[in-house]
Amino acid sequence: MKLRSIGEKGSQVFSQNLKITQLGKSGRIEEAIKVFSQMTQRNTVTYNSMISACAKNGRFEDARQLFDKMPHRNLISWNSMIAGYLHNDKVEDAYELFAKMPKRDIFSWSLMITCYTRNGELEKARELFDLLPDKQDTVCWNAMIAGYAKKRLFAEAKRLFDEMPVKDIVSWNSMLAGYTQNGEMHLGLQFFDGMAVRNVVSWNLMVDGFVQVSDLDSAWNFFKKIPNPNVVSWVTMLCGFARNGRLAQAEELFEQMPDRNIVSWNAIISAYVQDHQIDKAVKLFTEMPEKDSVSWTTMINGYVRAGKVDEARQLLDQMPYKNIAAQTAMISGYVQNKRIDEASQIFNQISSRDVVCWNTMIAGYAQCGRMAEAQCLLNQMRNKDSVTWNTMITGYAQIGQIDKALVVFEEMGKRNLVSWNSLIAGFLQNGLYLDALKNIVTMGKEGEKLDQSTFACGLSACANLAALQVGKQLHHLVMKSGYVNDLFVSNALITMYAKCGRIFNAELVFKDITNVDVVSWNSLIAGYALNGYGKEAIVLFEEMLTKGVAPDQVTFIGVLSACSHGGLVDQGLKLFKIMTEVYKVEPLAEHYVCMVDLLGRVGRLKEAFEMVGKMKVKATAGVWGALLGAARIHQNLELGKQAAEKLSELEPHKASNYVLLSNMLAEAGRWNEVESIRELINKRHTEKQPGCSWIEVRNQVHAFLSDDPAQPRTAEVCSVLGSLNAEMRHTSYTSDSRCSPVDIL
Repeated sequence: MKLRSIGEKGSQVFSQNLKITQLGKSGRIEEAIKVFSQMTQRNTVTYNSMISACAKNGRFEDARQLFDKMPHRNLISWNSMIAGYLHNDKVEDAYELFAKMPKRDIFSWSLMITCYTRNGELEKARELFDLLPDKQDTVCWNAMIAGYAKKRLFAEAKRLFDEMPVKDIVSWNSMLAGYTQNGEMHLGLQFFDGMAVRNVVSWNLMVDGFVQVSDLDSAWNFFKKIPNPNVVSWVTMLCGFARNGRLAQAEELFEQMPDRNIVSWNAIISAYVQDHQIDKAVKLFTEMPEKDSVSWTTMINGYVRAGKVDEARQLLDQMPYKNIAAQTAMISGYVQNKRIDEASQIFNQISSRDVVCWNTMIAGYAQCGRMAEAQCLLNQMRNKDSVTWNTMITGYAQIGQIDKALVVFEEMGKRNLVSWNSLIAGFLQNGLYLDALKNIVTMGKEGEKLDQSTFACGLSACANLAALQVGKQLHHLVMKSGYVNDLFVSNALITMYAKCGRIFNAELVFKDITNVDVVSWNSLIAGYALNGYGKEAIVLFEEMLTKGVAPDQVTFIGVLSACSHGGLVDQGLKLFKIMTEVYKVEPLAEHYVCMVDLLGRVGRLKEAFEMVGKMKVKATAGVWGALLGAARIHQNLELGKQAAEKLSELEPHKASNYVLLSNMLAEAGRWNEVESIRELINKRHTEKQPGCSWIEVRNQVHAFLSDDPAQPRTAEVCSVLGSLNAEMRHTSYTSDSRCSPVDIL
C-alpha cells in the first residue's frame, strides 16, 4: 500500500511538472505559477520546469529567486537558469552563474558561447571556445560558426567550419544559414551546391533566404524541388507569398497543403490581416481546429488595424488565457484611438509586463500630452530601453517642455540616432533653431552619423534663421553622406534656399529630384511666394496640375500667398474658388489670411471684412491681424478698431496689437483714445515682446535680443544702431507722419 501511495504521488508530481512546462510554453505563466504554488510535493524537476517557464515569459527575476531557494540543484537547474538569462539577453548574469557552476557539460559551454555570440561579443565567445575541455562535440563549433556568420564574418566562419574535426548536418546548415540569413544568396547557393549532406532544413533555409530578399520566383523553384517538404517548407513559402502581397498564391498554397499545422493557419490569417481583409481573417479564425496565443493575438491586431477596437476587446475578453502580446495589442488599439483610460485599465490588469508593454503605455500617455503619468510609469519601469527614453523626449518636446526633454536626454545611459533626432526635432518644434543646430554639431563630434531626419531638421533650422552658409555646409554633407536623392532631404533643401532668398538654388534642387511629390511642388511654390515671384508661383502651380499632381491645402496656401504678395487679386479670387469648388479643399484659417491680406492690400476692405464674416472656420488672430494691418494702411479707423477688439480677445497679453491701434489713433489725432489704450495695456499687464535678430558670420549664427544683459557688447550695438537711425533720418526724412511708426507706447 505504501509503495502504491508513493507511486501515485510520483505520478501526480510528474503530471504537474509536465503541466507547468506546457503552460510555460503557451505563455500562460500565471496558471503555471498557480499549479506550482498548489503543489504539496515538489522535486528538482518541478523547480527546473518553473525556472524555465518564468524565464521564457520574461520573469527572469522570479526564476532567479526560485533557483536561489532550491533545496537541491542539479546540472539541469544551472543550465535552465543560464538559458533563462540567454532568453532575456542578460549576458553578464549568465556568465556570473556559469563561473560559479560546480560542474559543466557541453550544453553549459554551448549556452554561454551562444550568449556571447548573440550579443556580438565574439572575442569572449572565442576565449570560452578555446577553453573547451573536449572539442570533439560539434555543438560549440556550430554555435561559434553561427556567431561569426551572424556578424557577416563569413571568412572566419568558413575557416572554423573547415577546421572542424567532425561535421554533422547541423554544422553544414549553420554555415548555410550564415549566408541565407544575411541575404548573401549567391554565396549561399554556391555552398548549397557543394554540401556533402543535406536535409529538409537545408532546403528550407534556401527557400527562406530567397523569401527574405523578395526573390519569390527563385524561392518557388527551390520549393518545388524539395524531395520531401515538411510543414515548415510549406509555411515558409506561404509566408513569402503573403508578405509580398501575392495573396492569391498564398491561398492556393494553403489549400494544397497536405498537413496544416497551427502555424500555417496563423500565417494565412496574418496575410489577410495585412491585406486589410478582416472578414476573411475572421472566417478562417472561426474555422481553425485549434488556436494558440498567436492566433488570438493576430486577430486582435487585425481588428485594431481595421479600426474595430470594440470587436478587438470582445475577442480579448473571450480569450481562454490572456498573454501579454494580445493585451499589448489591445493597449495599442486604444492608444491609436485616443482611448487612453481604457488602455490604462488593460495595462493595470497585467501582472508581468515586458518592455514592449511598458513602452506602448508610455507612448499612449505621451501622445495625449499626459506627461506626468508617462513620467510616473518611467519611474516604475525597471528595464528601460532606448525606445522608452526616446518616447519621453518626444513627449516632453511636443508639449513645449523642452527643458524636461533635455533632462531625459542627459539621463539616458546609451543614446542612439533616434535619441539625437528626437531632441533636435524637439528644439525645432519649439522654435529653438540655434539649439537644434548646436546639437547637430555636438552629435557629429560624438561620432554619431547624421541621417535624413537629422539633415531635414538642420536644414529647416537654417531656413528659419536664414542661415545660408550653415545651410550650404549641410548641403555639402548631404551629398557626401549619400542622402542627395532622399525626397525628405531634397524638399528641406528647397525650403532652406527659398527662405534664404536663393530661389535659383531652390529651383536647381527641385529639377534634380527624380520623383517629385506634392511636398516638393508646395515647397517651391511657397518659395516663389516668399520671394515675391507671384506669377512664377502660378505658372508652377499650373505645371503641377498638368503633371497630374493633386493640390492639397498647403499648395493653395502657397499659391494664394503668392497672389497676395504679388497683388494678383483676380487670380487669387479665381484660385480660391477653384480650391473649394473644383478640388473640394475645405478652406483653413490660413487660406482666409491670404485672401484678407490680398483684398486688404488693394483697398478692398469691405470685401475682406465680408469674407471674414462668412468664414466656415473660426477666425484666428492671423485673420484679424491681416485685417488690422490693411485698415492701418488704408486709414480705416473703425474697421481697425473692430479688428483690434477681436485681437484683444484672442491675444489679450500681446502688446503689438495695441501698439498698432494706438498708432492709428495717434495719426487720426484722437489722443484721448490713445490714453485709454495705454490704461488698458497697464490693466491687462501686456508685455512687448523683445525684438530678436541674428547674423551669420564665419559660418556661425549670432543671435541678438533687445535689452539682453547677457550680450557682452550691448552698449556698442546700441551706439551703432543710434548712429544708423540718425543717418536714416537725415537721408530719408519724410514729412508724411502717416508713414512713420508713431510708437506712442
